[in-house]
Amino acid sequence: MNVVVIGAQWGDEGKGKIVDYLAENAAHVVRYAGGPNAGHTIVVDGKQFALHQVPSGILYPKQTVYLGAGMVIDPEALFAELQMLKDNGVNWEGRVFISDRAHLILPRYRTMDKERDAARKRPIGTTGRGIGITYSEKAMRDSLRLADLDWDEKLADFDGEDIEYINKYKEQLLKMRVDLTAEMYKHQEENILFEGAQGAMLDIDSGTYPYVSSGASCAAGASTGGGIGVHDIDYILGVFKAYETRVGNGPMPTEFNNESEGELCDYVRNTGREYGVTTGRARRCGYLDLVALRYACRVNSIDSLVLTHLDIYDAMDEIEACVAYEIDGKTVTDFPASVPALNKAKPILKKFKGWKSDLKKCRSFEEMPENAQAYVDFIEEFTNTPVGIISVGYERDETFVRENPWTFYEDLDAMSREDSEQA
Repeated sequence: MNVVVIGAQWGDEGKGKIVDYLAENAAHVVRYAGGPNAGHTIVVDGKQFALHQVPSGILYPKQTVYLGAGMVIDPEALFAELQMLKDNGVNWEGRVFISDRAHLILPRYRTMDKERDAARKRPIGTTGRGIGITYSEKAMRDSLRLADLDWDEKLADFDGEDIEYINKYKEQLLKMRVDLTAEMYKHQEENILFEGAQGAMLDIDSGTYPYVSSGASCAAGASTGGGIGVHDIDYILGVFKAYETRVGNGPMPTEFNNESEGELCDYVRNTGREYGVTTGRARRCGYLDLVALRYACRVNSIDSLVLTHLDIYDAMDEIEACVAYEIDGKTVTDFPASVPALNKAKPILKKFKGWKSDLKKCRSFEEMPENAQAYVDFIEEFTNTPVGIISVGYERDETFVRENPWTFYEDLDAMSREDSEQA
């Protein structure tokens, strides 16, 4: 079974933890987009791992992981990350593979990335990791793939520091290079987990362009970058936080007002540890944007949602979430493509009663306070999408499943048989 996990907001939703949690029942994990601009944090037995290019499933001893065709790979950063894993007792050798169609980031691309963003009249707020430049070179058909590392004519296009850098990592990369489509076909009878990067609202086509990432962070990216066809995607999970965050520039209709809501912003940011794993930058914070979340569910065909950071609200008397926008005096209920419209949007908020209890102690939906259940019920009704998994902390075991993606179709068949027998 092929399960896809994407971020349903602007990234940093907790995908790393959820992929790590689900990976226990997967034989293989494929990261299909992005590069070292992503940062996935996983906490296991109190120990924190910050992963940027290596798929989150690597922390299990038997799973194999793949860096997909839709990724852009920074060899220097990748091998530093693998060394970090080894230093922390994770035996990765023989379990990490890279698609031969993945493209390589060269050192000068990082400098070009920073310079290009600084020269923009409206800077994007890039991480400066060379991601956008590499995807640009890819689109111009001038980039270098792993498949090209033993193509002498192609390598002749590079010289100086470029070729020196390529040669430094060439042999290591060749040992990890695979035909991803052939690998996926070989393992088609096994459970495979596809891990997205960034979030749905940062997708190059369906996100808040031009304030987006350069790759396919949508669910369909699992097909274009994961070595499988669209009909081979069985189940799509969208991860979202109980509030909104964003790193870098771009519209964010529900962002807290620093003057009137600064205290609330500081509380959410500090309680939720809202600082970038890759950059260390403080994330912009705001109310949960249900208009944007519903859009993400629709445009990505999300089967069920994963709610994280719900415990951040434990001490609050009241919670608010955005259910519509006011733009130029009109109520808008669909997510606009227009950046000027989004910049003018004022959130129309709905209030919910707080629960004033410790959700970290809960291990099922039924154990949650009634007000917390009501909050989740409203999200499901508004988005027309079930919340299948809820996370109430950073540890693996601080998670409970209401709808298991790995057994979803088996459970449906069992329910159907039971209904038939009762009829």
